[in-house]
Amino acid sequence: MFSFIIRRLIVMVPMVLIVITLTWALVRLAPGNFYSGEKKLPPAIEKNIREKYGLNKPWYVQYGKMIKSVATGDLGSSLKFEGQTVNGILRRTLPVSATLGLLAYLLALVVGVTAGTLAALKQNSRIDYASMTLAMLGISLPNFVLGPILVLIFSLTFFWLPPARWGGVPSWNLVLPVITLSAIYMAYIARLTRSGMLEVLRSDYIRTARAKGLRERDVVIRHALRGGLLPVVSFTGPALAFLVTGTVVIERIFALPGLGNYFINANLNRDEPLIIGIVAFLSIVILVFNLLVDIAYGFIDPRIRY
Repeated sequence: MFSFIIRRLIVMVPMVLIVITLTWALVRLAPGNFYSGEKKLPPAIEKNIREKYGLNKPWYVQYGKMIKSVATGDLGSSLKFEGQTVNGILRRTLPVSATLGLLAYLLALVVGVTAGTLAALKQNSRIDYASMTLAMLGISLPNFVLGPILVLIFSLTFFWLPPARWGGVPSWNLVLPVITLSAIYMAYIARLTRSGMLEVLRSDYIRTARAKGLRERDVVIRHALRGGLLPVVSFTGPALAFLVTGTVVIERIFALPGLGNYFINANLNRDEPLIIGIVAFLSIVILVFNLLVDIAYGFIDPRIRY
């Protein structure tokens, strides 16, 4: 296991480098730049701006400077948010996105695993049909539709919950964003749990456990869940990374100052240092979460060896 982890950590370096390089190239190939607007700047001013930010130097010099900044962890300053460093923006926005993402995934995990397990144990029953119908509804209903519906019902009609803004933790402001964000993940986890549990419940070792006289509760919790949750564990890596690092639509709907909002603004403004910084951070987080999922596989299923 230790050698497997070391190999994966070594492979992460070129993978992050490739992602950053492609991002940098796409930003440079896209038309326009951060200082262009509706009114064209005089050539002298444009020349001074290019000299100030080093845009007049050869591409390999600019690329080397970018790689050096990422390698040292000093991602520079934002081109549009004056006086703000990329590291400062990441430190300020990440807690918002991470809090929202972790709470949403915990809710999705509890509800999804429970619903999927009950559906598998009561296959072809009303519970099964109701759970899978709600799961299909959760997958089919986009969060940019669900969010405004929840705001309309619970904020503007019944006045039970605040409609937007960040109120810290704990806060009633988090209820609607967390529910909206977790809905589709509840649905996926419920379906994955049901399919995984159905496959495991038909296995020989489950029949043996029942034949030995174990209670159904012990059979499900101690034996079936470990194998039945493997698809959910596989899904957890990229899903949790996406949730923790920012969800643009939810942050836009509920006016949350998270990482996703800044990422969209950075792309619209052609803010290269901020784009590179966020992409580098996202790629590292996704690779780390995928590694943790692979490690968890070995502990959940003893048959898996690296």
